Amino acid sequence: YVAAVYEHESILSPAPAALVERRSALELMGRNLDIYEQQVQAAARQGAQIIVFPEDGIHGFNFTRSSIYPYLDFIPYSHSGKWNPCREPYLFNDTEVVQRLSCMALKNKIFLVANLGSKQPCERREPRCPADGRFQFNTNVALAADGTLLATYRKHNLYFELAFDTPPEPDHAFFDTPFAGKFGMFTCFDILFFEPAVNLIRRYNLKQIVYPTAWMNQLPLLSAVEFQQAFATAFNVNILAANIHHPTLGMTGSGIYTPVKSFIYHNMESYGGKLIVAEIPVITADYKTNSESNERFRENLHDSCRTSMSTSLDDEVCFKEQEEIPDRVPEKGKEQSPPSFYAEMMYDNFTFVPVWGEKGELQVCANTLCCYLNYRRAVLTDELYALGVFDGLHTVHGTYYVQACALVKCGGLSFSTCGQEVTDATALIDFQLWGNMSTPYIFPLLLTSGITLDFADHMGWKNNHYFLSKNRTSSGLLTAAIYGRWYEKD
Repeated sequence: YVAAVYEHESILSPAPAALVERRSALELMGRNLDIYEQQVQAAARQGAQIIVFPEDGIHGFNFTRSSIYPYLDFIPYSHSGKWNPCREPYLFNDTEVVQRLSCMALKNKIFLVANLGSKQPCERREPRCPADGRFQFNTNVALAADGTLLATYRKHNLYFELAFDTPPEPDHAFFDTPFAGKFGMFTCFDILFFEPAVNLIRRYNLKQIVYPTAWMNQLPLLSAVEFQQAFATAFNVNILAANIHHPTLGMTGSGIYTPVKSFIYHNMESYGGKLIVAEIPVITADYKTNSESNERFRENLHDSCRTSMSTSLDDEVCFKEQEEIPDRVPEKGKEQSPPSFYAEMMYDNFTFVPVWGEKGELQVCANTLCCYLNYRRAVLTDELYALGVFDGLHTVHGTYYVQACALVKCGGLSFSTCGQEVTDATALIDFQLWGNMSTPYIFPLLLTSGITLDFADHMGWKNNHYFLSKNRTSSGLLTAAIYGRWYEKD
């Protein structure tokens, strides 16, 4: 099917904390919706059957609870699938934004997913009802090609969004399409948590995801395109990810991802939005007996054989002939093993060992997690790399338990620069990276110079270790990591 995502540079309110009338809120949002309309037309002209817009794209951000109020639409959750806002605008008050989106979908005969703010009145005597008598939600809407409101999703894992409430229960939102079956829906920070993202995919066996986000890139492990691709690979799904474009805030990185290929946009230099349109194969629910075209699609991309593990947690991993993962680093490697050191990476205290020389075998451990690396460099460059391990609770900007084995390029030549944000590298490194992970939820990260993506030759489980291997990255290596999320320990 043909999908589109739009990375939008939103027109922001100059004073988001100021109280304004609904009329001027609609005027500002109308300017963003005018751009959306142009992009929907452009996508439809290119044959797109579905388009996804980013989080906060219509109203912006940095509001207070009261200052965002004029920007909120009323979205009737119980009417999904029964209401066409474009054709029946008179049914509810304060639905101007969703009406415009519905009419765009209808006029261009395209499925459309967008993010907006919504309000829902509640009785003050309801146990969770806020003092002002209303809920305010960060909301995605999915509209059919005839303008019908198909599904709504209220963001569950808020990221410093004081204007919004968390819904009482996680929404498990999905909608059906004639061209690719069911699409699941969640937003931004949700992607790091079990609820609703993982549970939604597992419970309904979903294979296509729409993902509005307003993601601030954080290298080396959580840049937008890097993690979006890792998620598609880990769960064997297609993801249509639309990010906001505000380079001064570190926000860029959108794409259309399959488990084995991606069409991405990451640009910290220029201004303005970017439309991505790509044709991708439908992943059917039973991937192992998949259609020929899908298999051909994979073979064309990779002659190597790949694992289909994802959430099924089986041991089916395939290797090239004679390729085995060593059970552990040989003793002789230990005698001359380089010194370990500590450095902060992504606000976590990683234990590192330097990756010196043209080849070697390394091991580094923390808590219950041990990480191993076999490596060979094509040419020795004057760049410092290090192998790092972290097994613990991440507590800055969100609380979640991480197990990570990461080969990263350091910011400079001293140990203290390891873990810094680096965007360019020249070293080409062949590697096998593996670790005795305690969680089945593993996100394989492979990021190359200029924030570009590469794909592992092999990955999967072997003898209770997860491994990632690659011969010769397409360009200089920035990050190769096994990023595990141990949800039960959050």
